[in-house]
Amino acid sequence: MRKNLVPQRGRGATSAHVPDRFGLPAREIDGDWRDAMAALDGSPPKLRTEVIEEHPKSIVSFNQSPDIPFDRSINAYRGCEHGCVYCFARPTHAYHDLSPGLDFETKLFAKPDAAELLRKTLARPKYRPRPIAMGTNTDPYQPIEARYRITRQVLEVCLETRHPVTITTKSDRVLRDLDLLVQLAEHRLVAVGISVTSLDPVLSGKLEPRAASPAKRMAALGKLVEAGVPAHCGIAPVIPAITDEFMEAIVAEAAGRGVKSCGWIPLRLPHEVAPLFREWLDVHYPDRAGKVMNIVRSIRNGRDNDPDFFSRLRPSGVWANLFRARFRLACARAGVEKARFDLDTVAFRSPQSGRQLRLL
Repeated sequence: MRKNLVPQRGRGATSAHVPDRFGLPAREIDGDWRDAMAALDGSPPKLRTEVIEEHPKSIVSFNQSPDIPFDRSINAYRGCEHGCVYCFARPTHAYHDLSPGLDFETKLFAKPDAAELLRKTLARPKYRPRPIAMGTNTDPYQPIEARYRITRQVLEVCLETRHPVTITTKSDRVLRDLDLLVQLAEHRLVAVGISVTSLDPVLSGKLEPRAASPAKRMAALGKLVEAGVPAHCGIAPVIPAITDEFMEAIVAEAAGRGVKSCGWIPLRLPHEVAPLFREWLDVHYPDRAGKVMNIVRSIRNGRDNDPDFFSRLRPSGVWANLFRARFRLACARAGVEKARFDLDTVAFRSPQSGRQLRLL
């Protein structure tokens, strides 16, 4: 294990790794000095989550990426308290001179004006509706949603305007908005994907320390199905020699709860995520760290990460083919597939301004 790497209780990253690609000054506490201070003053204070409210001019992000199934998204928050060590969104904190490591999961940004900004976008004369994806970068149902309720406010606008929306989350907090989700589903306006990485709560506690337990996520999928809300189980990410052993069991349990759609996404390690993940391996799985990274490189054309379109989401090589074959067989046995949810874009109606009521 690398010297001085100590897991932080309730946090995924083990350090405040600062990227060097922007020339930012490194923030690294000397290990000997830290040990001496701990002996004198005790352990350092527990990291607290800080939330900064920001007020952007727009909330809908449009993209032209050819290998993802949506062209617009909303991220109500930046940073994510779930602390998933593998999160590909971590490098975005570097743009704000913050660490993609511990800062990403402790220094969060909330956008309380999101719903009103969405109204303005939808009211544009030339706006044409297509599904808005939520949870594509950071989780819309991370713990601070309980206080800010920004995701709920956005869903209320979508219901009012009959605008389609998709949700991806690792939290059973999505059930707090079940009343809205049911109404959206009645109009074919919503699909919800819940990501399940493993079925081992101890492992999940190391990988994604503040996300809902696997059991809670599975239960949430079942409740969505019972309520008539289109639900998808994502096995994401699949981490070789760490979580891939759960692939078949996750598919089987999701199917047992009535889920008809499953998919999987391989581990991605862009920019600062790679060294953070290596640190995590050194702390939690030093005995197999080399094996894990060797397999990762084998499915990424010899690199820690493949950033190219299409191949970034579709790994290659023997190990990738094995995972793909295992997943197909598991789905065939369970009677599930990766569904394409057909959401309604025709019923959209522009939001009303002021207090004027809509004539039905």
